[in-house]
Amino acid sequence: MSVRRRLTTATGAVLLTLAVAGCSGLGRSAVGTIKYETERDLVVTVTSPSVKGCHRLAPSGITKIENNTLVDIVMYPTRDCRGKVSTYVPSRTGNRIVPDTLPWRSYRVIH
Repeated sequence: MSVRRRLTTATGAVLLTLAVAGCSGLGRSAVGTIKYETERDLVVTVTSPSVKGCHRLAPSGITKIENNTLVDIVMYPTRDCRGKVSTYVPSRTGNRIVPDTLPWRSYRVIH
């Protein structure tokens, strides 16, 4: 095998490794958008939120959500994604709070 061929093969292997490593980070965000409406009728769109951790929403809370990502989310009326009360919102669906209930104040991505 010639030196040039070995160098080409090694370069190709390095580039393939870098490409695979770069793609492995794709699972770290929820591809798509989450659009929500606050109690004060302000519409907010979040693009590709992280799949890690608890995401806080507007301090006054939100009343409506559209989950246009490829993953499901869980909504909470608390600021820290805790408590027994939660609402499951599947991918590519939406939801709104039930009248006379607390607005949602945080969400967690299910992955």
